[in-house]
Order: sequence, then C-alpha cells, then structure tokens
Amino acid sequence: MKVSSFYPVVMTRDVPGSKAFYTTHFPFEVSFESDWYISLKANQSPAFELALLNPEHPTVPAAFRRPLAGGLILNFEVVDVDAEYARLQSAGLPIHLELRSEAFGQRHFITSDPNGILIDVITVIPPSAEYASQYDAETLTTITTGADKTP
Repeated sequence: MKVSSFYPVVMTRDVPGSKAFYTTHFPFEVSFESDWYISLKANQSPAFELALLNPEHPTVPAAFRRPLAGGLILNFEVVDVDAEYARLQSAGLPIHLELRSEAFGQRHFITSDPNGILIDVITVIPPSAEYASQYDAETLTTITTGADKTP
C-alpha cells in the first residue's frame, strides 16, 4: 500500500466549536470547510492535518453515528513543552496530567479538547538507561543527538 496522507478525524457534534479550539490553540488553518466537515492543516515542517466531522453525517455508518472520544489521544511533539504548558495553561485549558519528565523519554503534559479527546503535548528527551535499551539504534541516536529537531 502506498499511502499519500494519514490524519485523524475527530467526530464531534460541535464542528465550529472544535474548529475554533484547534485553530486558536494549535497551528491549524482551515483547508476545507462545510457545516458537517472541516479539514485543518498545519502548514509547517513537518506538515500535518486533522479533520472534524459531525457524526450524524450520512457518510458515517449508522451504528457509529456518535462521538467516540474514549481511547484516543492526540500527540503533539513540540520543541519546547515547558513554553506550551505555560501558554495553554494560561489560556485556561484543563490540565489532566501536570508537566513532568518520564524515564521512557518524554517531557509532557496532557490537556483535552472540548470533546473530551486527550491531547498529550510532548518534547522528546533522552530516556533513562533502562529505557534506552528498548529503542532501536537509529531512533536512540536521533533522540540523544537531537538530529531531527525542527527549529
């Protein structure tokens, strides 16, 4: 399979409110907008996308026409998680997991969107020796040298 794009679609009954949340607090711009579906794109490097869909739309199979927030976490890897924590906390977003460093190689915190979808904001940090052995060599080198960090 040759994939040309991959992005999550959040089913929400409040498509306009979700659009406002993601375009206000994250680097998204609208690339398509209707009353039932909005496509958001972050035009940066790397580029990424998120879509918002009203679950009542007939393209959603009838048995699934409800928001399904459970079991989904959106991860946003950022250059400076401490700055993002301060920014989003001062904007009034709920903090469900306080900012902290994890031995497995993340400094992060967790907030949520208006639909109850968890958002994990992360800066990758070097893991402890215990966890370092669980990474493949290429990934560990990238993490410890910061080779793939975008300014």
